[in-house]
Amino acid sequence: MTNTTITLADGLTITRMGYGAMQLAGPGVFGPPKDRDQAIAVLREAVDLGITHIDTSDFYGPTVVNEIIKEALYPYPADLHLVTKVGARRGPEGSWDVALEPDDLKKQVHENLEHLGLDVLDVVNLRTAARENADESSIAEPFTALVELQQEGLIRHLGVSAVTMTQLREAQAIAPIVTIQNEYNLTRRDDDALVDYAAEHNIAFASFFPLGGFSPLQSETLSKVAARLDATPYQIALAWLLQRSATSVVIPGTSSVEHLRQNVAARDLVLPADAVAELDAIG
Repeated sequence: MTNTTITLADGLTITRMGYGAMQLAGPGVFGPPKDRDQAIAVLREAVDLGITHIDTSDFYGPTVVNEIIKEALYPYPADLHLVTKVGARRGPEGSWDVALEPDDLKKQVHENLEHLGLDVLDVVNLRTAARENADESSIAEPFTALVELQQEGLIRHLGVSAVTMTQLREAQAIAPIVTIQNEYNLTRRDDDALVDYAAEHNIAFASFFPLGGFSPLQSETLSKVAARLDATPYQIALAWLLQRSATSVVIPGTSSVEHLRQNVAARDLVLPADAVAELDAIG
């Protein structure tokens, strides 16, 4: 078993196997879920399985997912850490619109607080541009807006999402960073250098779309390794991420209790060196 928790700052110890709540909204992460009771059951099962790290945002739904989290888990367990993010809004038809104006970011933080029923947010990630439009634009102005809210006591810790190394270092020069949330998985390895940097600086690197997201991972090598180790391909992909670095964390999402249990079982898998070598070659 890999180390199951990571301490990122005073009072911030999270399980490396987290849970991503995005899929608790309706299709396209928009509108209410088909089965709200099932969504609540998944969240409660995550906590029962020992997960202390739930990733969310008020733009999931929008507002729907945070409201379900509050209904399912409030009052929150003392060791549970909700990691949210700001920097986008949803259009009336479900579009993902960049929203990085300082005043709007501050509104987004207050909306997350309201819908989660909290007085202070544990971790807020600044989401930069959409994945497909990533660039090297300065994030100093929007990040500073979050620092101001941190100084007011509304945010404990700060992170960044969908960033480049240049943007990460720009943010770090302004305030400490505890989490990076970028797309990274067996087949998308663009951020290898960022993963290593995060490990060197005790920053959690949370891979979003750890299983491929809207285009699920497919690899003949992955399937063969999974069959040999008597696990599912997704369990192997998650185990590979957990072994990738000491500060790698995963936040797979699901709206199924059974699928959640399968994902969480990956934290107990230890991949032998030959399997890791085969999987590394995929990327």
